[in-house]
Formats: sequence, structure tokens, C-alpha cells
Amino acid sequence: MAAAASPAPVPHRVVVLALAGLLPFELGIPHRIFGRAKDPAGRPLYEILTCALVPGPVRTDADFAIDVEHGPELLATARTVVVPASYELGPVYDEGRLTEGLAAALAHIRPGTRLVSICTGGYVLAAAGYLDGRPATTHWAAAEHFQRLFPAVRVDAGVLYTDDGDVLTSAGVAAGIDLCLHIVRRDHGVAVANEVARRTVVPPHRQGGQAQFIDRPVPEPQQTSTTAARAWVLDRLHEPLRLSDLARQESMSVRTFTRRFRQEAGVSPGEWITGQRVERARQLLERTELPMEAVAREAGFGTAQSLRKHVQAALGVSPTAYRRAFRATGRTAGRA
Repeated sequence: MAAAASPAPVPHRVVVLALAGLLPFELGIPHRIFGRAKDPAGRPLYEILTCALVPGPVRTDADFAIDVEHGPELLATARTVVVPASYELGPVYDEGRLTEGLAAALAHIRPGTRLVSICTGGYVLAAAGYLDGRPATTHWAAAEHFQRLFPAVRVDAGVLYTDDGDVLTSAGVAAGIDLCLHIVRRDHGVAVANEVARRTVVPPHRQGGQAQFIDRPVPEPQQTSTTAARAWVLDRLHEPLRLSDLARQESMSVRTFTRRFRQEAGVSPGEWITGQRVERARQLLERTELPMEAVAREAGFGTAQSLRKHVQAALGVSPTAYRRAFRATGRTAGRA
């Protein structure tokens, strides 16, 4: 007798709040990233819906409006609420207080709902008190104003995104992609997130602590970059790596290489290598049954103790707990 097919997962509902003056690009990020996340059977892992304070046309910062079918009552059904940026936040931006309509809309959100902001959408979460005492970020150009307006928020102006469990914030524009990919990775593991990134043609992982403002995102003409060294490292994560070895790949001095690397990647070579090793460990923990000592060796951490230290620091859980959560092929953590 054939085994019964496993039941289809219930997609995790994401509701995006569209506010007047929104940026169409940022509004589309949750739909693009979450909408591409599928389980091994090709079934969607998220359901993405959009609501507005009042159903109907919503102004954008472009030369067109969007028509939103749902009103704020939809927020009561969300497991995750995303607030993208807007250029027309009014008293939220000017005085740090919610309008009556916005306060009424946010009142629909159930306790325990995951809250996410992209760029200046963080002003809305802060004005509602959701960010008090928590780490948060926003676009670097608004960070000083954001901190003055909301002194109870622990603003980090230099990072791409922050993750405080049930409240996550991102810097501007493309950092919203990084944050949504991070959420997919947190919910469903590296393999699902990497597939979403591949289909979206974006880097699979930029760490949240990476700098927002990178001095030289692409090499200047006639100037050597550090991309060859990074590719060389990815083939040797399991080996001891010295900074001098990396610099030699680009025929640079260690000092020049270190400066150029930080300018291009936004982090030091050591930080970048550690991040890549954590990603390799995540893949091994998700996809293999290797013992922890073997995972540590393959990822370049050397010992299980070192593996545990770095995974705990990066992910907030031990390698054993991470494997337990993600080893099942069809896991859908976003349902929890």
C-alpha cells in the first residue's frame, strides 16, 4: 500500500502595509523574495498580501498609483507584517507620532506577530513603540534624525539590517532584499534562501552587520579588486587561511589588500571569512548527518567547540539545535 502523501504546508501569511508616498521598488521586495520561496515539492511557503489604510488607489513616489484591494483589517490575519518606506509619513517622520488612522490600523496586529520594516518604514514601528529598547536601523541618511526622534531605540546606522527575533529592520533599498532573504534563511534554511537568491539574481547572503555604505562597491577602472582572492578562499574554507595568502592572490601588500577588501566588501577579511564558514556549516548541518567534529573541519573551524562558539554567536542557537530545527527536508519553520 502506497504511503500517504504529506499534507501541503500552510503558507506563512505576510501582509505588506502600503502607505501613501511609498516606493514601488521597496513595496515589491517582499512579494519578490517571499513569493519565490518553495518547499521541495514546489509549493509556496509564504502567502503575500497587501493592505492599505483605506482600500483603493495609493500614491507612490513615482508617476503612478497602485490599487490596493484590502484594508487594514487584513493585518489581523498576518503572521508577519512588513512596512516598506514612504516619503509621506507626515507626523510620523516630523514628530515621531502616529496619525489616528495609522494607529487604528496597527491596532489590528495580533501579539506575537513578526514585524519587519524596510528603510524609513522603521519610523512607523518606532512611533508605535515597537522598537523601544531594541536595536534597529534605517537608511544611513536618515539615521541621525531617526535617533533624535526616537531616543529609546538603539539605532545602528552602519548595518544592513537588524534581527531582534520578532522585530527586524533594514536599511534602504537593496538592504530590504538582504533582510527578506535573511528571514527566508531563518525560517527555511540555506538551501531555500539560496534558490530564491539564484532566481532573483542577487547575492545569496550579505551579513546584517555588513556596512551600509561601502566606499567602493565596484573597482575603479584600471584598479585591481579582491574578487579573485574571495573566490580562492571559498574553495579553501576548510584550510587554515592567512591574510598574507589572500593578499598574494591579488599581488598586493597585506595593508593594501586589507584596505581594499574593506572598501569593496564592507567588512574585514577575517569577518568575511568567518561569515562564509558559518554559511558552510549551516549547509552541512542542514544537508548532512556528519558529526560535529567533521562539520567543524569541513567549515574551517577546526574543532566542535570553535564551531559551537561561532554558530551560537551568528545564529543565536547551538549547531545541534540548528540541525534539529532544519534537518527535515520539508521543514517549514515559518508556520510556527
